[in-house]
Amino acid sequence: MTILLYDLVPTDTQRPFSPHCWKAKMALAHKGLDYRAVPTRFTDVPKVEGGVSKTVPVIRDGERVVADSFAIALYLEDAYPERPTLFGGDGGKAMARFIERWSQTQLHPFLGSAALMEIYRLQDEENGVYFRESREERYGKTLEAVGAERDTHLAAFRKKLVPLRSMLEYQPFIGGERPLFADYIVFGALQWVRVTSTYEFLQSGDPILPWFERCLDLHGGVGRATPAAA
Repeated sequence: MTILLYDLVPTDTQRPFSPHCWKAKMALAHKGLDYRAVPTRFTDVPKVEGGVSKTVPVIRDGERVVADSFAIALYLEDAYPERPTLFGGDGGKAMARFIERWSQTQLHPFLGSAALMEIYRLQDEENGVYFRESREERYGKTLEAVGAERDTHLAAFRKKLVPLRSMLEYQPFIGGERPLFADYIVFGALQWVRVTSTYEFLQSGDPILPWFERCLDLHGGVGRATPAAA
């Protein structure tokens, strides 16, 4: 049975952009599981599977409904143990949890604010109103004011990527010789900006870029199938 993935999209349903949905999508592809993405806009989320979650991703696998990207990865690992592992054991799960916290606290705040205005412009009128109201409440200032500050914070953001750059001197993926869910956590954050904005948050020649390109090509190029913003 095909798994359903509720996937956050703007007006253009071919441009899914949520970093968390990308984590789930890459996890499904890693496991080699058939799935169907269900395009879901911000204002659709409360209706997903009877309102099971305030956010997406949400998957339905037969009778099971699972929300939250990390919970989805854990579910897929347990439900399909015969397929390629997402974690490589309990240690990998613990490591991925650390990577998730690092990404959420060190990468997402800048990346989300850097692409904020572009994400807003991708929405239809109803979802644009929701996005503006919810994000301006979160940031305590207008979207325009948040977006105007991104160049000021860019250098500090790039410094936060030093651990990832250093690690990539030793191995091609965060997971080692092959990608694990930890890779998809960071990939989702960078893909978030790639598909919504032309903002150059990484410098040319940054060793993170070849890793990102490798991730885009994984699993038949599922990441690259969504084109970069132009």
